[in-house]
Amino acid sequence: MIDDLVPPVARVPAGEFTMGADDTEQDARPSHRVYVDEFYLGIHPVTNDEYASFVQETRHPSPAVRALPIIVRYEQQHVFRELAAPFVWTDGLPPRGRGRHPVVLVTIDDAMAYCAWLKTGSGKPFRLPTEAEWEKAARGGLDRQRFPWGDEFDAARANCLPHPDQKLQHATQEVGRYAPNGYQLFDMAGNVWQWVSDWYAHDYYARAQYLNPPGPESGQLRIVRGGSWVNSETTFFRCAYRHRMPPDSYSYSVGFRVAYSAH
Repeated sequence: MIDDLVPPVARVPAGEFTMGADDTEQDARPSHRVYVDEFYLGIHPVTNDEYASFVQETRHPSPAVRALPIIVRYEQQHVFRELAAPFVWTDGLPPRGRGRHPVVLVTIDDAMAYCAWLKTGSGKPFRLPTEAEWEKAARGGLDRQRFPWGDEFDAARANCLPHPDQKLQHATQEVGRYAPNGYQLFDMAGNVWQWVSDWYAHDYYARAQYLNPPGPESGQLRIVRGGSWVNSETTFFRCAYRHRMPPDSYSYSVGFRVAYSAH
């Protein structure tokens, strides 16, 4: 039964919050009030075990190192392959011992295909969260705070990189290892970046609608949120931080979580 495979979700209540921040990157300004309807969000990023059921049933390509993303420069190719190697699947199966780790090496199209599979099998309208939904959820009911737990960064609350030179000794961790935020959501900062459904526009916040902003109608870049295990700079873990990527990109540090509307 696919119902047994549906990732657990938490209710994010309807309400208004302050999206963005005026003391960070230009594309997260201006901060502005947004209202988001009630919705449900996966309590953690989709895991390898959860994604495996999709791969096995649909024969969708499993996570692997394919043609390298255009954001990987020639001189970075060896490092990319080395860092990605522990996360590559073999014969349609996740790396041993990583079943409860977030799935990575997935594009936004892979993530959307997984959501469509869940929607068909469960009858619930699964999809990726919008950027506004993701940020409201990340804040966990705290308004205008920098991180999901408050205003000061706390490395004990997120899977982040202790030192920039330690990437080869570090990795994803099991979901649920760190304390959840106020909405009982895990890994809203750290572990893996997470795809959202919006296209990216650097000036979107200056013209975004107040009620359930869906993002631009089109664009050339997509957005991931939350920071990851390969990041040590605390800015990346801020609730307001927007990280843009070409839509065909994938990485050992990028996963996703699922959402669906309450009504």
